[in-house]
Amino acid sequence: MQGLAEQRIDCPYCGEAIEVLIDCSEEQQEYIEDCQVCCRPIRFQVSVAPGGSPEVEVFHENE
Repeated sequence: MQGLAEQRIDCPYCGEAIEVLIDCSEEQQEYIEDCQVCCRPIRFQVSVAPGGSPEVEVFHENE
């Protein structure tokens, strides 16, 4: 799967469900993106299986 996929996650700080876009062109990636609600930094770990949808885990910035 190439391109972007929309994924719903729960912010590890405020608990709000937010929609994020995941880049599916890389199999493994880790990055930080601010929560759209509370503006705190969320650490994303993303893995994409060949031909599959992304698996996203989110953590506090220092976790």
